[in-house]
Amino acid sequence: MTSTDGPAKEAVSLSGVSETALLTLNARAQEARRPDSVIDDPMAIALADSIDVDFAKFGTAHQGMAMRARVFDSRTLTYLDEHPAATVVALAEGLQTSFWRIDAARPEGRFRWLTVDLPPIIEVRTRLLPASPRVRLCAQSALDYSWMDAVDASNGVFITAEGLLMYLQPEQALGLIAQCAKRFPGGQMMFDLPPGWFSKLTRCGAMRTTRRYRVPPMPFSLSVRQAAGLVRTPGVRAARDVRPLAGRGSLFNAAAAFIYRAPLLEPLRPTVTLLEFG
Repeated sequence: MTSTDGPAKEAVSLSGVSETALLTLNARAQEARRPDSVIDDPMAIALADSIDVDFAKFGTAHQGMAMRARVFDSRTLTYLDEHPAATVVALAEGLQTSFWRIDAARPEGRFRWLTVDLPPIIEVRTRLLPASPRVRLCAQSALDYSWMDAVDASNGVFITAEGLLMYLQPEQALGLIAQCAKRFPGGQMMFDLPPGWFSKLTRCGAMRTTRRYRVPPMPFSLSVRQAAGLVRTPGVRAARDVRPLAGRGSLFNAAAAFIYRAPLLEPLRPTVTLLEFG
């Protein structure tokens, strides 16, 4: 812990893929501070303010990370509208503050939350985020499928893999999807992936946000068409391409609308996919 002019801050040391949790936290917190923010995330601001980390190494924050969080929130809330007592499983949740945003939107508070992440992340979450009787933490890899035994699936299951699958090998990512489909019929799973060209740049070490931070390799990507092919996975009933919500700025929104309406550009854009398990 270090001393500052304000409240004391907590030291946090994360490395490798786990360090991306700090990058995405900073992006959401910086966006949430804006008067014209695309996301309401007071818990992200509080968490970022409590951490003694040089966030500047990650570069300039932009609205993209907050927009990703919003679209995950939107689909989670849609599922909870139909299954208000469901369990939400957040795989590799990092320092996301999704539970508190969802809880604010559904104050009746019947849903349960399971966070699955590596021990260093769980230690930070335990130390710096408020506890809730509806939140359970599993300190393990999402690829250790024993977390599935901790899921109460009786009232529905919604699984998020926000910022996870791209860091897995293809066989690992597809295996995780297959296991989720097998274990949770009637549930849903949502994940995001970069386009192939972006994945390739990260694999050769050419993607940096600043001179001090290199984006970790992302071995796995799927195009829209490839993601649609996941319906051939046993237990997957439907695979839907999820479009982004409106962002800030007419030029930004016009460009996004053009990209998402042009079939020839599909291989060049990121994907967000919602799987329905049958």
